[in-house]
Amino acid sequence: GFYANLLLTQTPEHILTQTNNKIKILCELKKVHSGVYWYRWSQERQRFEFLVFSNTLGKATYGTNMSQDKFRVHEERSHSSYSLHISHLHPSDNGTYYCSISQSSELLLGSGTRLSVADALPLPPKTTQTPVSKKPVPWITKSKAASRKGPCSPLVWIPLAAGVLLLLLGLVPTAHRLYRLRRRLWLRIHRQ
Repeated sequence: GFYANLLLTQTPEHILTQTNNKIKILCELKKVHSGVYWYRWSQERQRFEFLVFSNTLGKATYGTNMSQDKFRVHEERSHSSYSLHISHLHPSDNGTYYCSISQSSELLLGSGTRLSVADALPLPPKTTQTPVSKKPVPWITKSKAASRKGPCSPLVWIPLAAGVLLLLLGLVPTAHRLYRLRRRLWLRIHRQ
């Protein structure tokens, strides 16, 4: 099985970058190992994808359709630190990347690095001087801001409410069947 472990320290936690850029993910190991595996959890494809395995001699074994041009593993210092370099980035590379070592037939996973690749990065807001006016500035309260977007947005709660409603409707026939079965048993016991 897969599980996160304190024996592996992975940094950074999140990377936001542009198409065609390259990035580096660092994995520090506090355990003797035979090499480092790198995996990607793809939200879009809902699966773990094996990228590359690098043994302690520096020999790399690549997963299906994974190329050396895109993924390279570098040993940072004396088998205790490895970095995954990903180049020619594209939005299809989005996902959470994990370094991993094998220990007694289990894979110990790092904490994961979430990679977001966009064609264009959002620009920081411009700081322009606005003329000072005597009118009071209408402040947006927290509740108003939350109602626009966030955990309580209609995009979240409408499908959630619909799902709960469907679940409850699915339980009605089951509850009715159980009621009828209980009644039948009750009648059978009291007839005897």
